[in-house]
Amino acid sequence: MGKKILVADDDPGILEAIEAMLHFKGYDVITTLDGDNVLEIAGQNAPDLFLLDIWMPGLSGTEICKVLKTDPKTAHIPIILISASLNVAKAATDAGADNYLAKPFEMREMLRKIELLIS
Repeated sequence: MGKKILVADDDPGILEAIEAMLHFKGYDVITTLDGDNVLEIAGQNAPDLFLLDIWMPGLSGTEICKVLKTDPKTAHIPIILISASLNVAKAATDAGADNYLAKPFEMREMLRKIELLIS
C-alpha cells in the first residue's frame, strides 16, 4: 500500500488532475472540495501528507495548517499549501507549512516536493 495523501482544493478540475497524477505514482489519495472536511478526515484516517489549497469554502488551508501543526497527533505530518496568491510563500511560512506550491505549478514540481517530505 502506498503512502496516503489528503488533497483539499475547491477546484474540481485541479483536484482531479492532482489525484490522477498521485495515483499514477502509487500514492493512496483522499480528496475533498471543502476545507471543513479536512480535520474530520484527518481524525479518522491520518494521511502521510496534506496538500491544501489556501482559499477554500469553510476553513482555509492556512487555518487548517495551524490547527494540524498545534495538535500533537498531526503536528509531525508534512503540509504543502497551494495558492495562486502572490504571497503564498509568506502565508505558508506564517501558517507553519512544510512547503508550498504557487499556482499554476508543474506536476513534476509537486511530486518532487512530496517525495522530499515523505520518501
